[in-house]
Amino acid sequence: MSKNYQAATSRALLSSRVLNREILRLTLPALGTLVAEPLFRILDTAMVGHLGADILAGLGVGSTILTTAVALMIFLAYATTPAVARYVGAGRMGEAIQAGISGIYLAALIGVLIALLLALIPGLLVGFFLDGQSLAGRSAHTYLIISSAGVPAILITFAASGLVRGLQDTLTPLLISGAGFACNAVLNAIFIYGLGWGIAGSATGTVIAEWGMAAALVWHINKKARATGASWRPSLRGIKASGIGGSWLLLRTLTLRVCTVLAVVAATQHSTQAAAGFQIINSVFMLLAFIFDSLAIACQALIGKTLGASDKVLTQKIVRRVALWGVYSGIIAGVLVALGANFLGAIFTADQAVLVILPQAFITLAILQPLCAIVFIYDGVLIGAGDNKYLGLAGIFNLCCYSPAFALLVYNLQLDAGYYLSFNILAIMGVYMVSRLATLGLRVRSEKWLKFGIVR
Repeated sequence: MSKNYQAATSRALLSSRVLNREILRLTLPALGTLVAEPLFRILDTAMVGHLGADILAGLGVGSTILTTAVALMIFLAYATTPAVARYVGAGRMGEAIQAGISGIYLAALIGVLIALLLALIPGLLVGFFLDGQSLAGRSAHTYLIISSAGVPAILITFAASGLVRGLQDTLTPLLISGAGFACNAVLNAIFIYGLGWGIAGSATGTVIAEWGMAAALVWHINKKARATGASWRPSLRGIKASGIGGSWLLLRTLTLRVCTVLAVVAATQHSTQAAAGFQIINSVFMLLAFIFDSLAIACQALIGKTLGASDKVLTQKIVRRVALWGVYSGIIAGVLVALGANFLGAIFTADQAVLVILPQAFITLAILQPLCAIVFIYDGVLIGAGDNKYLGLAGIFNLCCYSPAFALLVYNLQLDAGYYLSFNILAIMGVYMVSRLATLGLRVRSEKWLKFGIVR
């Protein structure tokens, strides 16, 4: 990639219309890919649900343990995308592929370790939730042991997707995710019902689909590697660099997870109605978060590329433009939630005690969506810049800011369930998000994250 070509590309992107198209080109496929993973779990739930409540409960516990372990490793994608994009921006395509390959090796290593852990102590993990001798407990045990074989594939897919996104391509991961979902549906139908394997069939079908997706992405990357002369030979230096950068993002993700768990704990401490209401509200928020996160992923890819090209003007224009998109999407999301405040709950439950407390909670959620959206965008900016250490340390600070709000909730359990649920949402999506906006916003405005060229 010549410097003249890079300069021409930068000048073209300075046009707001062209930049909007580029953001949309990256965002829409990223959104589809983000939705694919939850669809895997929904498909499992729908098919296993016909086998009985006990087996479905086992699936729920097994899937929760697996998802929790895997969700913490999303840094494998987030760390790889900007690292690859920087090399792309600098016109060093072979080194871009090489950086991503190091991320894939790290993902495989971590995946094997987690898989061994899950396979060796499934009884202990399941025992935190269910009686291991019950049908539900045995089902969770079976699901977890078989599903552990797919963990390396999931993490390889994370890293490989991050590599491809760094190459400014979010469409290929979407197409492979779509094919994987279709394959999973067919295999589960065959194994669960055709062969009568029950929950073991569900886990087996999903594992095969996960490995198929990982293989497809690696095959796609191998074509790029051969074209650029990149080598698949493991680089200890590259793997170490991926691990160090990713460890700070792991800390960031862990603090996010802790805050979410504390919010769930606060809800369960109050009442069944508050716990059920929070689950519904959080499910709606996670759906909206896919939209914000897809914009953040586009931001990661674009920012990494322009920093690699040492283009300060375009980098700052992208930040302003994507932030504007984030605000608009947050406002639209908030309006839609507010309009459906009196009706959305009925999609999830028929329990009147829960339904009566939801409208007020949905209004609280709606008001906070623009704030949540801009936090996602600024997070994407700093991830794209590789400002991982700051994100990890800021995560600890944000958790400390949220802790007093959590304590106030726990010590005010006498509140009406409706008010308590609303205050819980205000704490996790208000107090916590304001703290994140402060730390992320100040960093973005300071320009200390603007490190151009290849950062080692």
